[in-house]
Amino acid sequence: MNKKVFIRTFGCQMNERDSEVIGGLLKKSGYQISATDKEADVIIFNTCSVRKHAEDRVWSLIGSYKGSKIIGLVGCMAQNYKEKAFERDANISFVVGPQDIDKIPEVLGKILETRGQSPKNGDSPLLLERKIWEADSSIRPEEIYHTGFYQDKNHAYVVISEGCSNFCSYCVVPYVRGPLRHRKSKDILAEIQGAIAQGITRVTLLGQNVNAYLDGKINFNKLLAQVNGLTGLKEFDFFTSHPKDANIDSFKAIRDLDKLVKRLHLPLQSGSDRILKLMNRGYLAKEYLELIDSYRKIVKGGLLTTDIIVGFPTETEKEFKETCNLVKETEFNAAYLFKYSSRPGTQAEKIAGDLSREEKEKRHKQILDLQRDISKKLRHKRSHEKK
Repeated sequence: MNKKVFIRTFGCQMNERDSEVIGGLLKKSGYQISATDKEADVIIFNTCSVRKHAEDRVWSLIGSYKGSKIIGLVGCMAQNYKEKAFERDANISFVVGPQDIDKIPEVLGKILETRGQSPKNGDSPLLLERKIWEADSSIRPEEIYHTGFYQDKNHAYVVISEGCSNFCSYCVVPYVRGPLRHRKSKDILAEIQGAIAQGITRVTLLGQNVNAYLDGKINFNKLLAQVNGLTGLKEFDFFTSHPKDANIDSFKAIRDLDKLVKRLHLPLQSGSDRILKLMNRGYLAKEYLELIDSYRKIVKGGLLTTDIIVGFPTETEKEFKETCNLVKETEFNAAYLFKYSSRPGTQAEKIAGDLSREEKEKRHKQILDLQRDISKKLRHKRSHEKK
């Protein structure tokens, strides 16, 4: 076949792993994975719908090709728009949702069969402009995770759970990736062992909410112990946790398992109890602080990172200051800071009182400057302690 495919990835680590999965499936079907879009026959956009800015960028990039390539839209935006994506941009040839990525080689094959052909008698030219969308499946076939294709030769992302059932009011993930589903622990371990056999020594376990993992009697902490026991693995970590499911046993696992990185990413989102309730986060600021206190007592010197959203609808200046105060008190090593972005179909979209772009940007800058100062101070402290 020798067709070259370039995959452009937007969004989280889950999307990065999905792009590897797609790449592995295509290579298995005879396609070549291109390092650049210039030499590619096909360009696949693996997309994110968490923020509007990311979507706008994808639409702009797709429009820039003006029919010169076969364009595929996959991932969260594909699930969101489905067949309407073809109306948004006629350059798109296929649309495939996150649960249907196993079908991409077949879909691409159908498109290539008719590309460049002339219509037969009685056929409409439109039949030769194959527009295919696949966004109906709810479960991914397990075998897609075992193609052995990884971009990094030393590190591998390994998905342990798919989807999310938390329904945070601002988040589109449950709608585009479906409810929380857990892979079998034996399959996860087999995938990691396959990666180790290729020379990979570091692994990151992925899920929208890894703490909730459960496969029969194997919960998240037992899975961590199993991964830690794999011969040939030097180091591993996990991403991301949810405060309502984080527990003392996980903190002890971080402390005690010799291969597990001494780091915790625990999204806060807001320091205001009222905003946390509107976000449907399932915890109070006080409970979050108690978790952090336990983590730091158990994992001495362990790193701590977080996610924060500023400018959530109706967030007052006082409530924003509560978030800033919590950041000062907690002293995160690093934080991913986001301006609230309304997402179609979410509960937060229905909340009146969206803040102006200027106000969101102002608050974002304030908390960004605050966190930069904290991070700089902690880095200086750690480097001084190592001397």
